[in-house]
This record gives sequence, C-alpha cells and structure tokens, in this order.
Amino acid sequence: MPLLEEVFKLSGVPTYTFVEPLRYDAILVAVRTPGRSVVLEGPSGIGKTSTITKVIEALGKAGNILSLSARKPNDLEMIDALPTIDKIGTVVIDDFHRLNDGLKARLSDFMKLLADSGDENSQLILLGINKAGDQLVHIAHDLGMRIDIFKLESNPDEKIEELISKGEDALNIRFRDKVAIALRSQGSFHIAQVLCHALCIEAGVTETQLETKAIDYSVDVVVERIMTDLGRQFMNAAISFAQGSKIRREGRAPYLHILRWLSQSEDWSLDLQEALRAHPEHKASISQVLEKGFFETLLRDKADVFGSLFHYEPTTRVLSVEDPKFIFFLRNLVWRPFAKNVGFAASTFKSSYDFALSFAGAERAIAKRLFDILTEREIAVFYDENEQHNIVARDVEEYLGRIYRSDATYVVPLLSQAYPTRIWTKFESDNFRDRFGKGAVIPVRFTDLRPGMFSDEQRYGGVPYNPAGDMESPLQEIANVLSKRLAEDRAEEAAREAVKVEREVEAAEPTSKEAKVEKEV
Repeated sequence: MPLLEEVFKLSGVPTYTFVEPLRYDAILVAVRTPGRSVVLEGPSGIGKTSTITKVIEALGKAGNILSLSARKPNDLEMIDALPTIDKIGTVVIDDFHRLNDGLKARLSDFMKLLADSGDENSQLILLGINKAGDQLVHIAHDLGMRIDIFKLESNPDEKIEELISKGEDALNIRFRDKVAIALRSQGSFHIAQVLCHALCIEAGVTETQLETKAIDYSVDVVVERIMTDLGRQFMNAAISFAQGSKIRREGRAPYLHILRWLSQSEDWSLDLQEALRAHPEHKASISQVLEKGFFETLLRDKADVFGSLFHYEPTTRVLSVEDPKFIFFLRNLVWRPFAKNVGFAASTFKSSYDFALSFAGAERAIAKRLFDILTEREIAVFYDENEQHNIVARDVEEYLGRIYRSDATYVVPLLSQAYPTRIWTKFESDNFRDRFGKGAVIPVRFTDLRPGMFSDEQRYGGVPYNPAGDMESPLQEIANVLSKRLAEDRAEEAAREAVKVEREVEAAEPTSKEAKVEKEV
C-alpha cells in the first residue's frame, strides 16, 4: 500500500503521479536521435528532471546514463573534460546555466561536432532554467539548428488535475476541489505535490485508505499554513533583496519593484529589459542599478543570504528563481505590508524622475558628480549625458521640454555665472520657470554669483555651493538635502495612501443600523 510521501513527493522523481508534459513525445524522439544533443529549459519544479528520467527509462537507457550537476564541485572537472573524451555515452548535465561562460562555449562547440558526425555513442542532455538554451545559441550562433531546445512552460491546469487524480487513485481519496488546487499550483507540478501533501496531512491521510475518503479541507487553509512555514524560510531573503545593499527611504525601491515584477511573471523569470519597457516610470532608477553593476554586486555580496534562490544572466539581463517554493511564496505575499516591513513608506511614483539637473556646460563635472551621488542612493535623476540614446532621432526641444515641465518631480538648476549665458539653459529655464511657485524647483546657488544675475528665483529657498572649495563635501551635503526632501515626500504620500485605503474600507462597510445588525448576525 503506497505511503503519502511516496505518492505526493516533496522531492525526487514522482512514481505514482508522473504526468507527461505537452511535448513529451517530441522530447523522446530527440533523445533517441543519434548524436543529437537536447536542452530542456524551464523554471524549477516544472518537471524537467522527471521528464528526462522517464524518457530515458522508456528508451531502456537507464543503466547507461552519467548524471552530472553544475552545482557539484566534484562534477565540474568531469564536465570540463567531456569534449576530450571519445564515446562519452549519454551524459545529463543538470543546472548547466550555472557553468561559467568559457565552459558553456566549449560544450557548445562539442555539441556541434556531435551533431555533424551523428555520433551514436555520444550525447549531451542539458537541463537548465528558463532561457538557458538561448544563452548557448547566443554564444554559438550556428548551434541552433544542430540541437533541440525544449521550453517546458507553466503546465496547464488539466495537466495539474491529471497529477492530482493519479494521487487520488493511489491513496483512495477524493479532494473536494481539484480545480482550486490546480489554480493555486500556478502551473507547477512541484507546488501541486506540496499542496496535496499538506491537505492529506491536514485530513490525517498518511497512507492508502481502505475505504475511499473525502478530503473536504479548503486549499486556502493549507496555503496560509504553508506561507507561515515558507516565511520562516524565505522572508529574510525577500526583505534583504528588496532593501538592496542599503535601505534608501528616499529612493525608488528598485529592488522591491524587481522582486514584485518577478513574482508576477508567468515563467518564473524576468527579462529586465522587457520589464523596463512595461514600466517606464522606473526606467531611470532601475537602469542605473543594472548599468553601474549595483545589481550584480548585490547578488554577489548577499550570496550567503540568497543561497541558490536567484540566477542572473548579465548578458541577457534575465533574472530567474530556482526554487518553486520561493516563487509560490512571492506570489502569495501581501505586498503593501511587505513593502512597509522592508522600510519603504510609499511605492507609487507620479513622475519619471525625482530630479532633473539643469546646468551650463562649464559645470558638467559638478552635475555629473551630483548625478552619481544621487543615483547611488537609488534616486531617479535626469542628466542629459546619460540620456543620449533616448534623445537620438527625436525632437530634442519637445523631449527635454516635457522633462523640465512635468516629467521630473523637482528641477535642480545649478545657478553659476555661466548659467544665464547659455542657449540651452535658457530653453530649460523657460520650461520650468512656472514651477518655482509650485515648490518644484530647488536652486543650487553658486556663491560667486554677482548680485542681480537672477531675480525671481531669489524669492525661493535653495542650497549654496562654493565653486572655489572642495567639490565632494558640498555636493554630498546638497545630496543630503535633496534626499531628505524626497524622504519626507515619500512619507507624506504613504500617509495619504493609508487614509485613502481606510476611507475605502469604511465606505465598503454597512452604515445603517439594520445593516450592522445583519453583518453581526
């Protein structure tokens, strides 16, 4: 009589509940083809290892397979030696996306040789996360037609329900709502196993029942309990990722938004280039953490906290989750209190940039350093030199005019002696002049200005800058002032959001005495 842990398995290849993925037959034929290397890619928990194991068993090759893993240091030497070995047999390399680029390139060349020779005694089968095969083709452009790449996408609900039905038959049980279990599994065979296992434990089912037993517990009950358990396992990593290298309450929370977008992705991986096109309001801040290497530094410096949860490919800018339970945890998070727990007061941004710098060319070095300081604090700053790729082939006046009129929360003009003598600074100031009275312009006044060079702007508060002294110290102080202004803005926005939510809740509640009595009953 099967035991619960043998039917709904929390790890390893399923026995009673294996379900063939949609492209199972095509994978079997590819593995059967002499010399044809095969790549199975997709998120963890989707069934790659189980599928290839069952295919190999079906082909009668189970006793002639060498299984290696890029995660095991002892296997790396063998993987590196494969291209030098004659008649390697069938070799399965799991997590090949974790290999370094040099070794991936060697394997790519080796697979081309195997395909061209039709070697019946050598075959590579590579298992990796989503879009891992794309990187191989990126390394060797002529490899694409010589190997078979199968993308195991999120499994359809009917496949998940098939898994559940097999488990029901093996244990002689019936779940109240298989459809709900399938929906909460979010396309993952592994998560379906976890949910069904938890429901059986809840109902006291630990082995096959002598008489058919109905399990009436709601899947939502076990999801709450699973989330509590997963919180102990993953909450620290999630908070640490969302905070970045240092919590910046004045910043735009780029890592928090990346984490949330990742939780919303269907294939458990996030193409950051595509994400930025979908969320242009975050382009300035997130582009900077990517281009300046801050994102890679975060993943490297906090590797002991993240473990093997994330995998990032800098060449393709694709971030993937390797543990299906972690993506399940992210998808079931309540994000508003999570953001507050992380330390961010507000998460909505009404403009593309927090600050737009306006300056004469003579002060470019000062503007560039101020831009760098603010960017390191995860603040979105418009600095013309950093936006050349966006300005090219556009109407420059229309593009820049919109930024200074409305696309930046604040404009920061560097009011030097050269400022009123330049054509472009006149154009920029004409576009933001009306914003002085709206509290949206913060002048940086050079201390060597002659009296009367500027008129109206002197009525409004700004910050001083002495061009004769050390540049770094006063710019750090200016950045501090600007950062505090943003931090207060974020806090005020959060307070408004909280009041809005409270009013919406109150509006949804019954107000009449009769309605309140009915609600209490």
